Amino acid sequence: QVQLVESGGGLVQAGGSLRLSCGVSGLTFGNTLMAWFRQAPGKDREFVACITWSVNTDYVDSVKGRFTISRDNAKKTVYLQMNSLKVEDTAVYYCAARAGSTVLRIPNYYTFWGQGTQVTVSS
Repeated sequence: QVQLVESGGGLVQAGGSLRLSCGVSGLTFGNTLMAWFRQAPGKDREFVACITWSVNTDYVDSVKGRFTISRDNAKKTVYLQMNSLKVEDTAVYYCAARAGSTVLRIPNYYTFWGQGTQVTVSS
């Protein structure tokens, strides 16, 4: 049974930082594309960042220079370091996974999803 479990969300003031973690079990981590998406109330799920097994990364323009995605293959964990947070970053953040090494931004292409973790940025 594949499980993706996110942690690290919370309430932070604008300009602050948070680090999200996503632990993976039941899935061969090698050659797995890992990604973070987010969904704000009333909005569609939005791609944030993804990382391949070989550590190629992709980011949505709105987080470039502020967020960093990384992975620890030995621990089967992916991280999202979020700095200089803005009120508009407020959303539920989801971890997602799919087999393969091609960078992808479309949610429907991802096979496995976590339950989400809330990130709230106050002004």
